[in-house]
Amino acid sequence: MIDARNIGLRNIEVADTKISSIDGDNGKLIYRGYDILDLVNHSTFEETAYLLIFGELPNSEELNDFTERMTEARSLPSPILRNLVNRPKRADPMDVIQSAISELPDYDLNMGEDSKSANIRRAITLIGKIPTIVAAWDRIRHSQDVVEPLEEGSHAENFLRLLRGEHPTKEEAKIFDISLILHAEHSFNASTFAAREIASTRAHMYASIAGAVGALSGELHGGANVQVMKMLLEIGESGNARDWVRNRLNEGGRIMGMGHAVYRTTDPRAEVLRTLSHIISKERNTKWFEITQQVEKATQEFMVANKGQSIYANVDLYSASLYYSLNIPLDLNTPIFSIARAAGWTAHVIEEKFAEAAPKPALYRPKASYVGKYCGPMGCEYIPITNRLSEDSDNNENRKRT
Repeated sequence: MIDARNIGLRNIEVADTKISSIDGDNGKLIYRGYDILDLVNHSTFEETAYLLIFGELPNSEELNDFTERMTEARSLPSPILRNLVNRPKRADPMDVIQSAISELPDYDLNMGEDSKSANIRRAITLIGKIPTIVAAWDRIRHSQDVVEPLEEGSHAENFLRLLRGEHPTKEEAKIFDISLILHAEHSFNASTFAAREIASTRAHMYASIAGAVGALSGELHGGANVQVMKMLLEIGESGNARDWVRNRLNEGGRIMGMGHAVYRTTDPRAEVLRTLSHIISKERNTKWFEITQQVEKATQEFMVANKGQSIYANVDLYSASLYYSLNIPLDLNTPIFSIARAAGWTAHVIEEKFAEAAPKPALYRPKASYVGKYCGPMGCEYIPITNRLSEDSDNNENRKRT
C-alpha cells in the first residue's frame, strides 16, 4: 500500500524546473527568480510571458519583438472559425478550446521540426490565439458577430474587446492584465503536469497544451472559481454567508476557494485579487466582494473553532467575484485561466523537451500499487463464459443490479 501522504503524487518530486517556485510555508510564489508581487506591481502580462518562456526579463527591443509576434498570432484560420460556427451552441467553452487547439497543427507549416525555436514559435502562437478562440466562441454561441483581433494594444485589452465588441477602460484592462500575471504559472499543478507528461512522450506542443486544457477543465482545478461564484449566487446576501458556510461544513461539504494543496498560509495571489475585487466592487457598487469576504471570515472561524486549524483563501475565491463584476460570463472563468496559463504551460513543455541539466527528460512512468483481485502465485483460473453463470449465481445477480 502506498503512503496516504503521497496519493496523487503529493510530496513526490518528479522533475527539476527553473520556471517557478512555491514556498507554501511562507506564502511566496516566484517566477524565474522574481517574486509575483514585484511582477504584479511593475510588469505586464507580455513581459511576464517572455520571462517564463525565455528565462530572463527582456530589454525594450526584445519585448517589442515578442509583443509584435504575439499580436500577429492572434487571428484564427478561417476553417477553424467555420468549425466554431458549426458547433452546437450548448458546447462547453473548455471543450471548444481543447478541440480548436487540436486543429492548429493543420496550419503549422513546419510541424516536422521539433527544435527549440520551433517550439517557442508554437508557444507564441498558442498564447496569441487562445484568447481569440475563447472570445469568438462566446460571441458565436450568443449569435453575435466575431470581432477581429486588435493589430495593436495589450493582451488584456485585446481579449476584453474581442469579448465585448468595445474597448475596455484603462482600469479594466490593467486589472485584467494583473489577473493574467497572477494566473500565468504555478509550478507542477495538475494541468502543467499533464502538459509535461504528454511532452515527455515526444508529442508536439499542441497535443501537450490540449491535454493541459483537459486537465484544467475539472472543477477541482481550473473549474473551482466557477463553483465559488455559484456559491456566492446561492448565498445572495452577505448576511446569509455565516449560516450558509456553517451548514455546508457541518454537512461535510467543502467551501470552494478556501484552502490549498501547497500553501499553508496566505496564497499571495489571493491577496492581490482581494484588493482588485474590492476596487471594482466599490466602483460598480456590487455586493459580491462583501459576500466573498464574509465567506472567507466564516470559514476561517469555523475551522479554528471546530478543527483547531487555520485555513486561507486561494486564488479562486476572489477571482470569481472579480470576473463577475467585470461582466465576464460565469462559464468563461476557467477559459480565462487557460488564456493566462498558456504562458506557463508552454514554458514547461519547452523545458521538458530541452532541459539543459542532467538528468535528461525521460518518459514519465509512475508506478501503481496493485490492490485488486489476487488468486495466488498461478493467478486466477480462467472460466469459460458458458460455465460462469453456474459458478456463483448470487455474484452474477449482483453484477446485473450494479
